[in-house]
Amino acid sequence: MIKSMTGYGIGSQETEKVKYSVEIKSLNSKFLELNLRLPKAVSDKELFLRGECGKLIERGKVNITTNVEYKDQTAKASGINAELLKKYYVQLQDIALELGGSQNSLFQLALNMPEVVSSNEEINEEEGEILLDAFYDAVKSFNKFREDEGAILKQDLQTRVEMILSFMSDVEAVEGDRIPLIRERISQYMDQTVGKENVDMNRFEQELIYYIDKLDITEEKVRLRSHCHYFIKALNASDSNGKKLGFISQEMGREINTLGSKANNAEIQQIVVRMKEELEKIKEQLLNVL
Repeated sequence: MIKSMTGYGIGSQETEKVKYSVEIKSLNSKFLELNLRLPKAVSDKELFLRGECGKLIERGKVNITTNVEYKDQTAKASGINAELLKKYYVQLQDIALELGGSQNSLFQLALNMPEVVSSNEEINEEEGEILLDAFYDAVKSFNKFREDEGAILKQDLQTRVEMILSFMSDVEAVEGDRIPLIRERISQYMDQTVGKENVDMNRFEQELIYYIDKLDITEEKVRLRSHCHYFIKALNASDSNGKKLGFISQEMGREINTLGSKANNAEIQQIVVRMKEELEKIKEQLLNVL
């Protein structure tokens, strides 16, 4: 089963005191590019979450947003060190009097001094567990989104590969007259240039066989058809992934290019152009496959 690299998921968990919500968004990327920001109260979970993302999300440009809501606002309220504030304020007053400066903003200045205001956002193990539960809920929703998108991609990819196979049938329908026409054209050219009576027919047949062998596309057709069937098989495999399918599509491209260069036939080359169009669309879609 293939998955899309783009995805979206959200999960939440709550207790009587707090609610954690986790939102996951991802876009295409060759590697895992993770942007993760956590509240200070659960900052000790960052390394663990990054490891889980590597296993559960694998690849993509991923943004994880965490939102925390305290039902009792005093639970996150900051505290003021009154004794330290008084000391700062008195010292500032003494300095202002000594220097003859203004005392209008001394209280605000003292309030902003180091360690006067302390936050209650201490590392909280209970909240960490709530965050993890919300994270796993979000990952579950996120992967379901990826699977649904992957099913759409799978259908599109399979349809396009089957179109390339149908173009192969078109090539074979045209190919029947190709070699006789080439043989007739070369024979007429020889008759016009050197005269039929001056042509060594044995040598002519040898050269013709050599030339026609160079234009033979049987191997290319066999390999291309084989690659197409292998692509569909890999697409439906349980371990299917974008990188593997990308490698197969490269092999398909090589055979299509060789088929076009050896065809020496306008109709076949037009069919090859349509094959290339479908293959390019396949490659574009594979950029979004996990």
